[in-house]
Amino acid sequence: MSNLLIVESKNDELFIRAVIEHLNLPYIQVDKHPICHINGFECMEGLNSKKLEERLTALKNQLHKKEVEAIGIILDHDGKREERINLINEAVNSIFETDENILETGKFISVNAKVGNDNFSLKIACYLMNVNENGELETVLKFIKSKDSPYADCLDNWRNCVENRLNASTSEEKQKILSDKEFDKFWLNNYIRFDTCSNREKKQAARKCSIRQFEYILENKKDIFDFDNPILNDFKKFLRLFQ
Repeated sequence: MSNLLIVESKNDELFIRAVIEHLNLPYIQVDKHPICHINGFECMEGLNSKKLEERLTALKNQLHKKEVEAIGIILDHDGKREERINLINEAVNSIFETDENILETGKFISVNAKVGNDNFSLKIACYLMNVNENGELETVLKFIKSKDSPYADCLDNWRNCVENRLNASTSEEKQKILSDKEFDKFWLNNYIRFDTCSNREKKQAARKCSIRQFEYILENKKDIFDFDNPILNDFKKFLRLFQ
């Protein structure tokens, strides 16, 4: 029997695989088809129940071929805990038969799946990627950075400067102020590009010094992140549910 994790993006998949490898949990598989089928940061039109339902339906139809015991659903928190859990419950209840609802992260519920004349029993749990009940993968990566980050950290001064100027401008220009979500992505890109990219790598910066090449980063210099940071303890506890 195997256990499968459904993730939101390609970068989530790569990061979670790295954590699983770090913990030596060989019996956990990460779905190779993220809910958002783009090599970027988020769903182009936002995450919704339909996208998750489509992925769960595809997995359900493969139960004849795959002996799956448990499914984990990992989404970004984004400060929307209740909304995300409701979205997961909506999708799960649409695809499977169950008398239970997920009420909190890291707790299994039991579901049944009828495929043709066969019935399958599964367990499902979810986790919301976060730092202190907010954020997403990039927020986590920013928090667990392990190298000096003078270039990226100085962006705080830049951000304050921009906000002060925009706040003194028209209401329309104030809308240009970066959200925490946007800033975390910007910070991470600069950390990878300027704080941790070697002189040799800079000669191929687009391929070796960008979050869009996250696979290269995790294969060649995973040490720029601290996979033992305590902020990951709850996530590791969730992963161990599936070992």
